[in-house]
Amino acid sequence: MTPLWTSQAIAQATGGVASAPFAVSGVAFDSREVGPGDLFVAMKGESTDGHRFADQAFARGAAGAIVGTPVDQPHILVPDTARALEALGVASRKRMGGKVIGVTGSVGKTGTKEALYQALDRAEPGTVHRSVKSYNNHVGVPLSLARMPAASTHGVFEMGMNHAGELSALTRLVRPHVAIVTAIAPAHIEFFGSEEAIAIAKAEIFEGLEPGGTAIIPYDSPHVATLYNHAERNAARILTFGRGDGADVRATEAVAAPGGGSLVTARLPEAELCFTVAAPGDHWVSNALAVLAAVEAVGGDLGAAGLALAEMPGLPGRGERLRVKARGGEALLIDESYNANPLSMAATLRQLGREQADRRIAVLGAMRELGDQGAALHAGLAPLLAEGQVDFAILVGAEMGPLADALDGRTSFVHVEDRDAATQALRAEMRGGDAILVKGSNGVGLSRLVAALRDGDSD
Repeated sequence: MTPLWTSQAIAQATGGVASAPFAVSGVAFDSREVGPGDLFVAMKGESTDGHRFADQAFARGAAGAIVGTPVDQPHILVPDTARALEALGVASRKRMGGKVIGVTGSVGKTGTKEALYQALDRAEPGTVHRSVKSYNNHVGVPLSLARMPAASTHGVFEMGMNHAGELSALTRLVRPHVAIVTAIAPAHIEFFGSEEAIAIAKAEIFEGLEPGGTAIIPYDSPHVATLYNHAERNAARILTFGRGDGADVRATEAVAAPGGGSLVTARLPEAELCFTVAAPGDHWVSNALAVLAAVEAVGGDLGAAGLALAEMPGLPGRGERLRVKARGGEALLIDESYNANPLSMAATLRQLGREQADRRIAVLGAMRELGDQGAALHAGLAPLLAEGQVDFAILVGAEMGPLADALDGRTSFVHVEDRDAATQALRAEMRGGDAILVKGSNGVGLSRLVAALRDGDSD
């Protein structure tokens, strides 16, 4: 098997000095994630120093390390390990001759990235690389680049930000041939002040486009003009996606599929495609259109993409559907515990209202980083609970106080302090035949509530 990196190539890319020859098959900066044959990058963080875990990394099978101070095992010695990882990512991108796609957005970027990976890999199995998990920041993006095999035909990279200028730096590392903005919502609005400012910051992804590159933007967004204007400065081609009549990639029809999900007819510039999206919800129809636009832009197989969208499973924390034990039978648990903002809350609550269930329960955690708009945006969820036909709500965290006040008897609910109290409340309330939505910002920790119900007994 061809190694991902040799010590010579790592030293050349980073300007470091190798203590001994070695070769690696993967890259990790978390010693707990190191596997046999990996390169361990000893990063210095605010609260810890990765050099303390070098022995642990080698015990787990690391073949070498990038370090700032010498260790007894094979290593590359560099002045700054963070800069070395970035340099390794740059070298990886430079040696890869395939097509690269960058994905950002306030919502939907991880799901779109995963769906796009599945769509491309369906046509060319084993040749497509993508960033794993949500490694989308100034450390995660270089790591994801460094992990990319040189022979990859496609690379799909998620990029995130919560301050202006961050995407500009990331996209210049990734250098995408295609750049996607999924949607604009008031996520991280605490740091921007307005959605318009968020749209401008998201549009930074176009600054790294390769010559002749394509920008893909949401036609139905109120910020489409802002995104389009910024895309024009860097993109040779712009594709819009959505349901509006002017969209370049448009869903001419989308109806609920008998087994869940949606049946979609989409019109592209040079094709028309009928396909199924396995994941339910209008937001997933939108994600699928962005995927098709990207596949078309890189000359991929649209038929294979349609098949992949029909088979794609739900992602943990982002729509995975689980059957869990409850009094009197089983309940459907919809795991949206990874993130939350007003737009994604609206989409998932609307979908909850379409679920066939005896009752609908919503466990809603606080939406973070909303700044001085937080109270109003939380209170604004009240009509969405009615639209979602929520029979009972469990509101988690102090930030949910304004929503509790706004409900004013329209929906039965309890307001609890934290995840543990929410878990107890849900165990006491749920029963067979329920559909349960769990959604909140990752910091609320509702993923542990999901794990408790998935792995335990709710009686």
